[in-house]
Amino acid sequence: MPKTMKATVFVESGKIELREKPVPEVGPLDALLRITTTTICGTDVHIMKGEYPVAAGLTIGHEPVGVIERLGSSVKGYHEGQRVIAGAITPSGWSNACLCGRCSQDGAGTKHGWRPMGGWRFGNTIDGCQAEYVLVPDAMTNLAPVPDELTDEQVLMCPDIMSTGFSGAESGKVHIGDTVAVFAQGPIGLCATAGAKLMGATTIIAVDRVPERLAIARRLGADHLVDFSRVNPVQEIMRLTDGRGVDVAIEALGTQATFESAMRVLRPGGTLSSLGVYSTDLTIPYDAFAAGLGDHTIVTTLCPGGKERMRRLMEVIANGRLDLKPLVTHRFTLDQIVEAYDLFSHQRDGVMKVAITP
Repeated sequence: MPKTMKATVFVESGKIELREKPVPEVGPLDALLRITTTTICGTDVHIMKGEYPVAAGLTIGHEPVGVIERLGSSVKGYHEGQRVIAGAITPSGWSNACLCGRCSQDGAGTKHGWRPMGGWRFGNTIDGCQAEYVLVPDAMTNLAPVPDELTDEQVLMCPDIMSTGFSGAESGKVHIGDTVAVFAQGPIGLCATAGAKLMGATTIIAVDRVPERLAIARRLGADHLVDFSRVNPVQEIMRLTDGRGVDVAIEALGTQATFESAMRVLRPGGTLSSLGVYSTDLTIPYDAFAAGLGDHTIVTTLCPGGKERMRRLMEVIANGRLDLKPLVTHRFTLDQIVEAYDLFSHQRDGVMKVAITP
């Protein structure tokens, strides 16, 4: 077992580096994973650009697939050498937030006040998984064994992208027969499209301008494709719905323009389910909001974590309900991580998601 490892660290705004760091010590409830595959998330790009603050020197990344290298002395029900994943959200299982059913907000309440996103620890408040090893806290709550028949790339989207996208449909309370619009067909938006289909939506409208992404949206369940570079998306969605509007609009990009468009296509009493990570203040248009009298619901979601969530997502894949392998468009080694960030952050060469293998 080596004493040091390669890890991708945040240095300063606009800069990440691959550095040598000590391999983490394992506490009684922890597990040390040897990373076999991970990826880069849009949130990691926000971190790299300094748009979301983390401590200098922190290892970033929050989507691990790996093998248990070491187990804490109190961890039961797992064994070293076992293939597992852990969610981007790693709840303790016993906090007030967890016992209230909000595992993603675990640790949010402190004596200094409320802080959102407390359950998101990897690459946020503790070292993450764009490294050779990662320490998983509360292992018995968070480690989900990977079925032997599934490859790393098949389950790579489960820790965050698939879970988050599905959460958009779940929080929006999509019902059988609903009409749903999904704004932005990046990896999260595509998973929101797939989630809406699985939950029973019978008319799904996918909005983007990249032909390849719209084509994948069609494969994942979209009934109508709206290229916002060619048509006004609000006008087109209202035309497609005969002026009725949609039951649920899912915002999966994190901009004022997409948020406002999602608001404008809602039917009276409709729900805006927001998944975007916003870097600036949002403004709610007075008319689209019907002066607060439209019976609208606006809901935000940080995807749930924990081993049961991961098990359920892997069941979806194992039983052939969804194939997300096409989302992995590029592959890099950990030594190429700076090159991978450059490609992903600039969205070149048709990139959707990258697979990083140490």
